[in-house]
Amino acid sequence: MQNLTFDSTNLGETEEFLNRNYTSMQIGNDSPRAAEAHVRRDVLGPVSLDRLHLGFDMAYDADPLNQVCLVSVYTGAVEENYHDTGPDTFLPGETGLLTPHDLPYSGVIRSSRYDITMFDPALLDRVAARGGQPVRLAGHRPLDAAAGRRLTAVIKHLQQIAADPEFAAAPLVASTAADYLAATVLATMPTTARTDPTATDRRDARPDTVRRAVAYLETHLREDIALADVAAAAFVTPRALQLAFRKHLDTTPLQYLQRLRLHAVHEQLTAAGPGTGRTVAAIAREWGFAHAGRFAVAYRKAYGRSPSDTLRS
Repeated sequence: MQNLTFDSTNLGETEEFLNRNYTSMQIGNDSPRAAEAHVRRDVLGPVSLDRLHLGFDMAYDADPLNQVCLVSVYTGAVEENYHDTGPDTFLPGETGLLTPHDLPYSGVIRSSRYDITMFDPALLDRVAARGGQPVRLAGHRPLDAAAGRRLTAVIKHLQQIAADPEFAAAPLVASTAADYLAATVLATMPTTARTDPTATDRRDARPDTVRRAVAYLETHLREDIALADVAAAAFVTPRALQLAFRKHLDTTPLQYLQRLRLHAVHEQLTAAGPGTGRTVAAIAREWGFAHAGRFAVAYRKAYGRSPSDTLRS
């Protein structure tokens, strides 16, 4: 996938664009209005973030996307025909799963301004680190209204990151943001992921598990690390790893990784000093911190001063 923009009032051109950039589909104009279509796509690592505005009622009948496809509606409505539960309609302010990744889909976009957020379903497996059967979404609506608001907020945050070329081009920023989105989907949508530790997991949640995991994290700070990678290095399951970190360090493996990266930022800020041309934003971005406000809060909590004060000292 790549960044793109599209503007047209020709239904044939719009169908060709959708076939080229989504999946094979047939569309039709279900209203007397002109087929005005506007699309902008920003890409952030494995995630595509599309903003669409259709000024007409577009009926569609499409092949499987082979991507997790989330829809967020701002105006109009999106009517989708679900194979298991029948038709449902997303209205302004609502976010959910437009279609299961492996099934054909159909419906009508009712003169709507909406977002489409897509990523490979393997990203859910990477973050859930479930093992065995792949994780699937078990429904198309968030768990509750609060979960829906949280999911929408994370998508908007990723849109902001993706729209900034410097942030979008930073490998750790892109991978961290994609994992953040997948983790949010797992936390806000019904899924088949299992998180309860087994008896074996509890037995393996020992201090030596933490030591092996920490050694791996410390030597792979600049890499795109998933929970499954750390668990494999520690020779335990992801659930055992999480349990061990909670039991012995009162944190999670990925929170511990963020702490190590925050320390790396601190060391670079201290070494850079004034007059070197380095900036707080550039150094933070290099280590995967894309949200300036959250980074500043975390830094001050850890070091008792702002990152800019460290750089000036």
